Amino acid sequence: MFPAVFLAFSDLRCSLLLLVTWVFTPVTAEITSLNTENIDDILNNADVALVNFYADWCRFSQMLHPIFEEASNVIKEEYPSANQVVFARVDCDQHSDIAQRYRISKYPTLKLFRNGMMMKREYRGQRSVKALADYIRQQKSDPVQELHDLAEINTIDRSKRNIIGYFEQKDSENYRVFERVANILHDDCAFYSAFGAVSKPERFSGDSIIYKPPGSVPDMVYLGSMTNFDGTYNWIQDKCVPLVREITFENGEELTEEGLPFLILFHMKEDTESLEIFQNEVARQLISEKGSINFLHADCDKFRHPLLHIQKTPADCPVIAIDSFRHMYVFGDFRDVLVPGKLKQFVFDLHSGKLHREFHHGPDPTDTAPGQQPQDVASSPPESSFQKLAPSEYRYTLLRDRDEL
Repeated sequence: MFPAVFLAFSDLRCSLLLLVTWVFTPVTAEITSLNTENIDDILNNADVALVNFYADWCRFSQMLHPIFEEASNVIKEEYPSANQVVFARVDCDQHSDIAQRYRISKYPTLKLFRNGMMMKREYRGQRSVKALADYIRQQKSDPVQELHDLAEINTIDRSKRNIIGYFEQKDSENYRVFERVANILHDDCAFYSAFGAVSKPERFSGDSIIYKPPGSVPDMVYLGSMTNFDGTYNWIQDKCVPLVREITFENGEELTEEGLPFLILFHMKEDTESLEIFQNEVARQLISEKGSINFLHADCDKFRHPLLHIQKTPADCPVIAIDSFRHMYVFGDFRDVLVPGKLKQFVFDLHSGKLHREFHHGPDPTDTAPGQQPQDVASSPPESSFQKLAPSEYRYTLLRDRDEL
């Protein structure tokens, strides 16, 4: 029989404190450090991964580290399985090749990945434990709303872009591809699904995917293979991400950071006719310029300041302008948008530098009437207004030149 061991009260109190601390101290979730050897394997196997691209010398990165770690701890308790949610980080000084691969232009940058695919929208919300945790919870929620009666289709919001999938069963490859696409594009479209007997009236020749555009535009049917992820994704993305996007104060930073000049229609919110004309002419004249300029429309009331920049008011709307991020240039009379090639020439004049030259030095000699001497007219076009929506220097360490990486 072992002899009893008696502890002094102070020693006993210390032992109990250590025991309580051991029992109630939460397990700290380790942030995964990514490098060229492990990045693809870790991201490809993660349902959702939030990656912090940082630099040790950046004070904003230093401020984010403890917040990011605590948010990881909170989420790990809710999603304990190894691959459900991964919090990871990349030291961009040590791994500049990874930073270049994902076009990192500021520190810290938080990017979301799903099954290895980087989402186009990075995290730009509040940098707090609660905000980060709420963001991940939102990303883990089901992006597809199930319809239990086809009559529910009559109640969906037709001002949004809606994608509806009709499937014989939920446990199918067709639906798994649909759900994967919905996970990626749910910020751009509303996704719905119906199964079995509910969906049968809409499954004339098997499972199908329908796009319901805003307004009274006819529905469109996907005719490709539903088990082909790339084909399904490209078709739905084309429907969910319009050629002419609306710029708001919420997405302004994101659009500005794409680095492309803006061709903007300023119009009153209720003036859908001018917007439709602009959309049609952009599609007709400028579809080939999609990768060199962003086509946008803006609410005249919300964006009064840029209008004042070009000496316009909401009373002058609709107004078309280009913001090159150096200067703003006005198209002229909106009705001229219907003149064949006129809008296209306006964009070409931006790319050729003609708009900039003419604002500073008057018309090019080729535009001068016969017998008229060209004059050098000094002028100063309005400075860029939308450049002010770019990422704030009070929130990020901005890399002035991507080659810095």
